[in-house]
Amino acid sequence: MKTHRILAPLCLLALLSSPWSHAATLEGQTFDHSVRLASHDLKLNGLGLRAVLIIKGYVAGLYLSDKAASLQEMSALPGPKRLQLRMLRGAGPDDFNQALVHGIRRNASEAEQARLNDRITQLEQRIQAIGNTVKGDVINLDYLPGQGTVLAVNGAPKGPPIPGADFYNAVLSIFVGEHPVDGRLKKGLLGQ
Repeated sequence: MKTHRILAPLCLLALLSSPWSHAATLEGQTFDHSVRLASHDLKLNGLGLRAVLIIKGYVAGLYLSDKAASLQEMSALPGPKRLQLRMLRGAGPDDFNQALVHGIRRNASEAEQARLNDRITQLEQRIQAIGNTVKGDVINLDYLPGQGTVLAVNGAPKGPPIPGADFYNAVLSIFVGEHPVDGRLKKGLLGQ
């Protein structure tokens, strides 16, 4: 009897300290509560689902050095950042490019668009080079200070970094800006 009273709390403690207790799940996709990027520990800010009607495209997780409730707060945070997309269905490069470029243009002024134009073209070229994504692919859009935005698919970087914190903030604006691609996705990524 005493053994059960001692073992039950120990088993509960072991369960709570297991790696699975340090994860969040949405649509069957499990995201760790923290990741290490460029020698920094980043925390999961939030998760969201991108869906149109009943078609589910991807689940996204946003990792930051500290909690942020707006694009402005995210922009002010030092260090690296990660936006991770986990594909729930396949998509072609034209679909991705159209969504990303349209999202940046919806959230940027004409002057900002002019400054970003060459880098938007670089992103489009990288996405075209990737080709079709399939269900299960993991796409990371990482910001590395001093380097820029790194696009990686299933852990493999696709081209050199695209320079500038302003470019990464423009990419984030697609998801959490004033005119997000999906309002529910924005709320999820902001942890609301």
